[in-house]
Amino acid sequence: MIFWRLLGGALLACTAFPSSFATAQQYPAKPIRIVVPFAAGGTADVLARVISQRLGPQYGQQILVDNRPGSGGHVGAETVAKSPADGYTLVLGTIGIHAAYGIYSRLPYDPPKELQPVILFAELPCVLIVHPSLPTKSVHDFLALARARPGAINFGSAGNGSSTHMTGELFKVMSRTNLTHVPYRGSAPALQDLIGGHIQAMFENLPTTLGPIAAKRVRALGVTGKERSPNLPDVPTVAEAGVPGYESTAWFTVGAPSKVAAAIVQKLNADLNALLGAPDMQQRWKDLGITKVGGTTDFAAKYFARETEKWNNVIKLAGIRGD
Repeated sequence: MIFWRLLGGALLACTAFPSSFATAQQYPAKPIRIVVPFAAGGTADVLARVISQRLGPQYGQQILVDNRPGSGGHVGAETVAKSPADGYTLVLGTIGIHAAYGIYSRLPYDPPKELQPVILFAELPCVLIVHPSLPTKSVHDFLALARARPGAINFGSAGNGSSTHMTGELFKVMSRTNLTHVPYRGSAPALQDLIGGHIQAMFENLPTTLGPIAAKRVRALGVTGKERSPNLPDVPTVAEAGVPGYESTAWFTVGAPSKVAAAIVQKLNADLNALLGAPDMQQRWKDLGITKVGGTTDFAAKYFARETEKWNNVIKLAGIRGD
């Protein structure tokens, strides 16, 4: 009897594996949707469109970019988490979704349980930029003004818990300054308000700052990464310019509902790694000012865990609440 039970279990496993493999072989058989949980025009939107333009022709299917902003990215991320687990709905994820969700006391879904990483796609610094009317030419000037006028400087972000928010909060903690956070539904509308003089500062992702900086519509004071950016070689890091030890980077992922078959996730992971490494894409990554990451799904999951611990500490120190 035991023999027949074991044989039956083995046969069941053998029949299940080819079915999963066949599903992956046929994928994608219809259009894929990448949900960008922020307004159009930000870095997440740009990266999603690069992926769409590259993988769409390769797959012979449309890859649709669907902007669904709100709650620091959680409106769009929840849409993906609750979607069918077939690999046809993905999310362009960020710190707010995968690591800083602890600012919310309650969410209508559980990010680490209902979403799984496909790949840690790219990392990039933010840039402390200010409106030209602000009388600050350096990080040192900015610190002096912020300390002289506590709470008077408003900094915009892509939303509560976003990289552009958390980078600012870390700055506040480490510099012991009081800035007022103004959340938006994405970086693009926040940047427009900064250019218009409605807010005074942002810790914005580097790719979307390059145009406004070159046009002198905003002034760059410091880069938030460990080293200066080749795209802005004359702009010092925040650490060297006034806040020793300060370092913060934004990162972007592709994620899927947690129950999507491993074979499909691995196919997407392999194709996205190939995209990152494609020789004809290397100049594109440099022009955007990003550092490509890539790697396995396990690497991404471990990275999320480390980042969650880091940002939870900042959330506690700063007493940040998103609701």
